[in-house]
Amino acid sequence: QLVESGGGSVQVGGSLRLTCTASGNIDSGVCLGWFRQGPSGGREGVAGILIHGGNLYYADSVKGRFTISKDNVKNTLYLQMNNLKPEDTAMYYCAADQEIFGVACPNWAKQDRYGLWGQGTQVTVS
Repeated sequence: QLVESGGGSVQVGGSLRLTCTASGNIDSGVCLGWFRQGPSGGREGVAGILIHGGNLYYADSVKGRFTISKDNVKNTLYLQMNNLKPEDTAMYYCAADQEIFGVACPNWAKQDRYGLWGQGTQVTVS
């Protein structure tokens, strides 16, 4: 089970840190990801991380502003979001795959890679 927290309302240019806590071992799969679903309805990949290896992946729209990280001891995934813009307004979800082996996450932004999802946390930027 994954549980997100840390969302809220923030002004343009502000920052938030989202947290995704896993009830089991967060490092049991290959890749973890953050997705968001805005008012338009489509869910897009925001950031991904290769669990064992540390490769980081970002959507072009958030590069240089968002940072994905994890803490295996705390079984927690983070998304640090800086310089937030109105277009970042969305429900944010964390996701974990259930792969056994992998040395990269080439399809990290594809929803069907992931079998475990959180319930989401709302971020509003105005």
